[in-house]
Amino acid sequence: MSKTITLSLKIWRQNGPEDKGHFEFYEAKDISTDMSFLEMLDVVNENLTLEGREPVAFDHDCREGICGSCGTVVNGIAHGPEKGTTLCQLHMRHFQDGSTLVIEPWRARPFKPVKDLIVDRSALDELIQAGGFISVSTGQAPEANSIPVPAEKAELAMDAAACIGCGACIAACPNACAMLFVSAKVSHLALLPQGQPEAAKRALSMLRKMDELGFGSCGNKAECEAVCPKEISLRNIARFNREFLKATFGSSEE
Repeated sequence: MSKTITLSLKIWRQNGPEDKGHFEFYEAKDISTDMSFLEMLDVVNENLTLEGREPVAFDHDCREGICGSCGTVVNGIAHGPEKGTTLCQLHMRHFQDGSTLVIEPWRARPFKPVKDLIVDRSALDELIQAGGFISVSTGQAPEANSIPVPAEKAELAMDAAACIGCGACIAACPNACAMLFVSAKVSHLALLPQGQPEAAKRALSMLRKMDELGFGSCGNKAECEAVCPKEISLRNIARFNREFLKATFGSSEE
């Protein structure tokens, strides 16, 4: 049987990109411990609406831990305190009655603030456009077994492909580095035969775009791996570094 708790919320409010922003305090009463974190915010917003006050803006979509849309920093931790969990899958039973929760948006130079807890994460789309794909001629799908792929590499590729692009790794990194995100995309394709023809171009172009967009450098702090809801491994960063070195010494580009 579920129980209810009461929480004190310190939520970041910001009317728009040019607004300075500030924290506001709210009380969340009678919150079922069966609720997800986003459902708790829904209840808070319903009460604010009934009071004639503006609800808190936050990102969400599938609420199944798949899309990567949700995400805030809860008490200093991206996606909250539970390991391997998106914000929409974080349940209120993990918080104590009477707790104070500090809720704020992702903070990184490439993530421009939009409103309250919402930031513009289109910089991640630009990174994908720079090289996170395979260019092939369209047509009939080939036979699945026509290109043998070792089971170990297939598993590693699938692990890297699990990245949902939520941006938690960047929000948690002291340097706001996108290396875990980029390395997951590079690893996913570099491990498969179909990704080999464009491997060098992909590694170089995605790194250049990361620098161009203002992401920081990797400091090997491992905060990214610690908060990743899909538990993407730091080994992907090592693999990206190998791909970059191969591209650098084997490329005629300047």
